[in-house]
Amino acid sequence: MEPLTYKFTAEQYQMMGKLGIFHPEVRVELINGEIIIMSPVGLKHSVTINRLNRFLVQSMGEMGIVSVQNSFRMPDYSEPEPDILVLKPREDFYAGKFPLAEDILLLIEVADSSLRYDQTIKLSLYAEQHIAEYWIANLERDVLEIYRQPQNKSYLTQSLIDGSHVTFAPLAFPHLTMTLKEIYG
Repeated sequence: MEPLTYKFTAEQYQMMGKLGIFHPEVRVELINGEIIIMSPVGLKHSVTINRLNRFLVQSMGEMGIVSVQNSFRMPDYSEPEPDILVLKPREDFYAGKFPLAEDILLLIEVADSSLRYDQTIKLSLYAEQHIAEYWIANLERDVLEIYRQPQNKSYLTQSLIDGSHVTFAPLAFPHLTMTLKEIYG
């Protein structure tokens, strides 16, 4: 017989955070009821997030809220903390509640050591929650993986942007064209 595991709910996870159970310097997230210790953020990872953040904030203006390394709430057992969320605009900037999956216009993970996890577990989780567009900034190859049209636990459309002069744009903001230069310099 396999050992039983205990799944934490998002409410229990939040309570543990409030009680100081997690070391303040250790980044964690709740995925499918399990508390996952996230990899430390390296220099290239940090710079990539900063580049994406600057481009998105400057380009979007009031069309959306760019949220960096903040969590969003999923039903019951998950509270992921992606690198970048582009959220529907709200006057209170989500002060009254955590953003939900339906509030997300674009979700971006910047991946080096977490690449396989982001391409499998996270992809499945995000597709299952119908997040319309999921990008992975793949730091191993300096490419961008774009996933669109969620269905079941996958995405019907998968694109790989690997040319420095190829332009692309988020589905929700087709006028915000960019190249890999905005991401990787």
